[in-house]
Amino acid sequence: MSYKFIKEKLNNGKLVILDGAMGSELEKNGAKMDKNLWCGTCSVEFPELVTKVHEDYIKAGADVITTNTYACTPISMKNYGLEDSIQEFNQKSVEVAKKAIENSKKDIALAGSVSASGSFYKFGTKAMIPGFKEQIKILTEEGVDLIILEAMSSQADIVQTMIECSYKINIPIWLSISCVIDNETNNVMLGYNDTIDSPPEVYEDFEKSLNRFSKLHKGPILIAHSDIGVTGKAIDIAKKNFNGILGAYPNTGYYEKPHWKFADNITPNDYLEYAKSWLKNGVQIIGGCCGLGVEEIKAISVLKK
Repeated sequence: MSYKFIKEKLNNGKLVILDGAMGSELEKNGAKMDKNLWCGTCSVEFPELVTKVHEDYIKAGADVITTNTYACTPISMKNYGLEDSIQEFNQKSVEVAKKAIENSKKDIALAGSVSASGSFYKFGTKAMIPGFKEQIKILTEEGVDLIILEAMSSQADIVQTMIECSYKINIPIWLSISCVIDNETNNVMLGYNDTIDSPPEVYEDFEKSLNRFSKLHKGPILIAHSDIGVTGKAIDIAKKNFNGILGAYPNTGYYEKPHWKFADNITPNDYLEYAKSWLKNGVQIIGGCCGLGVEEIKAISVLKK
């Protein structure tokens, strides 16, 4: 495990392949999704399957794999009466990911996923700070190589709060945010859309958000958990407004708690063509989010040089 070779790739303008979806890929492999924590319980209940999914992504060509901690936020776990298991669930997720890297005998970086899952907006951002800091602390102490602040689906002030909670961390920080098209204005907005029947959640103009976040965060910014078509448009905007490293890991399909439903019929070769266009537009980190799994990562791995 090391971030050194990732840094060298990025500094030399090369592509870094991030892994793909965890929850939907685990479900493909037979893991049971939890009604509250989705795939968050799998590192404890199905550790061998989590290890397998990590190994499958490494074999597919991923340079970076991500801990299964997206749904294991202290905020969410406390809400569902699992506060005594916060340490265990997050530590176990790092353990099984490290095992996959060790088994591969490859130089693979491990990203710790710190998310805004369960960050109930009605309680305000101040109430979220202890949870963000706790998860960051656990993952860094367990030895991840970098932290991904998976702030997708979050309002701008939640994103800012997550960034500020990461300031004292001495390992690299990546930030991921999500985008949607505003049906009324046709503009790219900070927001998300996880359901098939509901209109998208629209927060604020994406360019405005990007300018705000880029002043607070100097690491890579990734467009994540967004429709593939929106992702390309967001990359165009980001290229004009952010001088740092850009990444993309979109999704396909929609969520029906606790399952991710596959849709859109994107083939691995289709995804490769999208990835090629993003690469030409300067994107240096490409992976997949919900619905985009091992086969899609394998397809885009041919772009590595």
